[in-house]
Order: sequence, then structure tokens, then C-alpha cells
Amino acid sequence: MVNNPLAYRMRPAHINDIIGQHHLVNEGKMIRRMIEANRLSSMILFGPPGTGKTSMAIALAKSLNIKYKLLNAVVDKKKDMEIVVEEAKMFGQLVVVLDEVHRLDKAKQDFLLPHVESNLITLIGCTTSNPFHSINPAIRSRVHLFELERLQPSDVKVAIERAAMDKENGLGNILLNITANAYSHFAHAANGDLRAALNGLELAAYSTPKDEQGIIQITLEVAEACMQKKSFSHDKNGDAHYDVLSAFQKSIRGSDVNAALHYLSRLIEAGDLESIARRLVVCAYEDIGIANPQAGPRALAAVEAAERLGFPEARIPLSVAIVELCLSPKSNSAYTALDQALSDIRQGDFGDIPAHLKDAHYQGAKQLGRGVDYQYPHQFESGWVKQQYLPDNLKNKKYYQPKETSKVERAFKQIYDNLN
Repeated sequence: MVNNPLAYRMRPAHINDIIGQHHLVNEGKMIRRMIEANRLSSMILFGPPGTGKTSMAIALAKSLNIKYKLLNAVVDKKKDMEIVVEEAKMFGQLVVVLDEVHRLDKAKQDFLLPHVESNLITLIGCTTSNPFHSINPAIRSRVHLFELERLQPSDVKVAIERAAMDKENGLGNILLNITANAYSHFAHAANGDLRAALNGLELAAYSTPKDEQGIIQITLEVAEACMQKKSFSHDKNGDAHYDVLSAFQKSIRGSDVNAALHYLSRLIEAGDLESIARRLVVCAYEDIGIANPQAGPRALAAVEAAERLGFPEARIPLSVAIVELCLSPKSNSAYTALDQALSDIRQGDFGDIPAHLKDAHYQGAKQLGRGVDYQYPHQFESGWVKQQYLPDNLKNKKYYQPKETSKVERAFKQIYDNLN
């Protein structure tokens, strides 16, 4: 046991020992209610690394004194799962904690599902992936889905203080003096990953020489060295990546410069210039649109400059574009008008093109009435002449609904209203 990592040794043995996840384990919350009712159901626990998914699964089984087996969907074979099912038949009930559940292949899934459905085994799957993206619907429909949240620094601090004092499983038998600044750094630098914080604490305890009194002094400097100021982690192919992109675009749309720069910083740290570029240009046309018609070309110019410069200099034109997009007036009137027109087309509501608008550049067109009554706007002093352009069944349709969020679109609105 002592050779196991500190993070392993400090796994909770009961639901009351679980760190954080108050939305699931506090009084009245769903998982707490399961335990109190002695009715543990199959579930998928998903969330960022280090939030305690596997630890929670094991703690739930221990809370009800149910035997459990820890398996991995990638490493363990179908044969291992067959052995587990046989054990379940012997014991009457067994919790199977399945790590990387999103990697469960069809053969293993087909074998497990009937036993999950019959409740011979209680499956607790653990994954960092969004189950709606990665888990087979056949499994999803048979389990509850619970999302674990990234731990707050205050939660991480509670856990590392507990580990430092625990004499049975933690570091309580070592003479440690951990400064308040060191505790704070472990808690904050872990970025919500409790495993990282405990690993850093353990490294500090075992790698720091004792002082003259035989005490290991863990200062801020030691904590910084052992945590290596845990770098920002960002999986460009993971679900969290799309959450950041979504927050990035919504912050621009919401005109929050500070939030947009924050999410831009995350994407820059991930080195994902391609996604940044795409979202910037999309935002310029989707959210700013004709309220600031130059935003699109300028955003594109900033993207081209960033691509030519590369990081770290690429951040400079990107920051300029972000500030302009955030503080520009917003209008989606142009593309929402198009979407309404597309909706009509896709529902079969389009009608015949008026004869005077049809192509008349061929012999015999006049005999067919093509283009005969067409009036050429440039022949009129105003450059405009009233005539029908939409098909008869849509002639009174108004797709474009101008907004008044900017001087530019107000001017467009005045022209639009005069023409109508």
C-alpha cells in the first residue's frame, strides 16, 4: 500500500469523504439519494481529468459494502469481463468500475449490456469525454449520466491538507511544515486536477531534505518546483476544446472584451490558430454583420497577418481584431434573412420566376414572353423602378428585418423603408 502513489492511497472510502462535487453528493442530491436508498444504479461519470471519477465510483461501492472490480475498456479483454460476470453470479451483485468507457468496443459492449440490464452488474463508467459525443446510445439509454465539475482551489486545498495530516494513508507520519503560500500554490497550480496536486505534494515531501531539526520545510519555492507551475492543458480534439470555442464566440457576441481575451488566451496556449481564425471570421459576419461592414474584411486581414507571423507575434493582430469585434455594434439581420429564405426553399415554397426576369438572350425568347416587360433600373433617374422580383406566391414576403444597432444599419433601414 505504501508504494502506491499518494493520490491512490487517498482515494475516498465513503461518499462522505468525496472532495467537491457538491451538486451530486450533498444532502438531497441524486447520488446521495441513491446511497441513502441503498439502490446504486448503473451510471456514467464524466468530467475533466483529476476530478475523482474513478475514486467516486469506488467510494460509492464501498459506501454500500458492495464488492467491486476495476476494469479498463482499452486494456481489459472480453475474457476479463466474462470472469467478472461469473463473480457477479457468485456474489449476487457486483459493481464494475470501467475506466475509459467511451473506448468500449462492440464485442465487449454486446457481452456486458444484458448483464447491466438485468442488474447482475452495476456498471459505473468513467470518462473524460462527453458521453453524448462518445458513448454508444445503447449504453447511454441504460445508465444515468453525471457530470463531475473541475475542482475549485478551495476543494483541492482541503484534500492536500487532509493528505498531509493522514497518518494511515497520507503523509502524516513525516515531519512536514508546509507554508500557507505553498498550500495555496498546490491548490491553484493544479488547475482543478486533484491528482496533480497530490503528486506535487508527494514529490515535495520525498525530495526535500530535512532541516537541522529533522523537519521537511515545504515552502512556496519548493511547491513551485514540484508543481512546475502546472501548464495549462487543452486537448484540441477533446470536448473541452469545443466548450472554449463556444464561450469564445459567445463572449464576442456578448461584447465582453475581457472574457473574449481570456478564451482567446486559452486557444493561443493550445496553439490552435486555425480554430481562432475560423471563429474570428465567422463572428465578424455572423454577429457584427452589416452593423459594421468593415469588421469582416479587417478580421480576415488580422487572420492573414497572424498566419504569416505565427506565434507568439500572431497574438498581436488577433488581439486587435478581438477588441474591435467585441466593441462593434451587433446585427445578425442579414444572415437570419437568408436563413428564412432558405427555409422557404427547403419547404418547397419558391414558385415560378416572373416572366419579365427570365433570360431573354436567345432567339425566340420574346415569343415566349421572356423579359418583355422588364424595366432596366439604370434608365431611370433615381436608379430604381418599382417592379416585381419575387415569384407571385412570395411577392409580399419580407425576409430582411433591419436592426437599429448602428448608424450604418439605420441608414440601410431608411433606404429599405423608402423602397418599400
